[in-house]
Amino acid sequence: MHVFAFVNQKGGCGKTTTAVNLAGALAVRGSRVLLVDLDPQAHATMALGHAVLDEPTVRDVLIHEVPLEAGIVEAEGGVALLPADARLVEFEDVAARTLHPESKLARALSECTRPFDVVIVDCPPRTEGVLAANALRAADTAVLVIEAGAFALQGALKARGVLEERALSCTEPFALRAVGTMFDRRSKIARELLVGMHARFGEIMFDSVIRHSSRLREAAAVGRPIHALDPRCNAALDFAALADEVESHVRERRHAATEIFDSVG
Repeated sequence: MHVFAFVNQKGGCGKTTTAVNLAGALAVRGSRVLLVDLDPQAHATMALGHAVLDEPTVRDVLIHEVPLEAGIVEAEGGVALLPADARLVEFEDVAARTLHPESKLARALSECTRPFDVVIVDCPPRTEGVLAANALRAADTAVLVIEAGAFALQGALKARGVLEERALSCTEPFALRAVGTMFDRRSKIARELLVGMHARFGEIMFDSVIRHSSRLREAAAVGRPIHALDPRCNAALDFAALADEVESHVRERRHAATEIFDSVG
């Protein structure tokens, strides 16, 4: 399975919306997708219409080493979900007295017996902290989510630097990609900012951009991915295009890994 960690330095950039609806777009194409909610705000869990009661969550996987499969629920749109709730913040305290706490998620995923093609991890809205460290340690690819807004570009450049440093410190460095979100093509400044994104991140940017859409807010309100709500709307088309690129990226990474394995063998 290929693990994607969706990251940014702040909230409100469309990170969770992108993670949830990309998961839905991949699932509708037949991929076996697991969405891991690694944010104590639990927005991804809520966006898929799940209410945590007394079942295991990602907190129990990280703190109590409950098998990952025990916490997985079947969510809307054919997405498997490892949910979160506010109690996930307890992991920050537990991590301070735990050996190698940043490896908990990677270990749990490696021990998962249920087959998945893609795992999407929705990170907290910052690249620091032990939760983000868990996502990046488990990731094959980190996806930097960049809002097409007036003050987002500088923050994204800073986040890129942090992520590149993190990748260099990993035994198996993750790839870094970026995606633009909340794009309003009617806005001149948004169009200029998109050009600026491609100028600064061109080699890692996905070509697809997620346009601003009220339908995405409606989908989150009813707890469904956009493909399950309105598969013909512009937002669904945007995520279908992004899913194309993500699948191509996964194939390229697998091919490269196979070549390395063959050369070593």
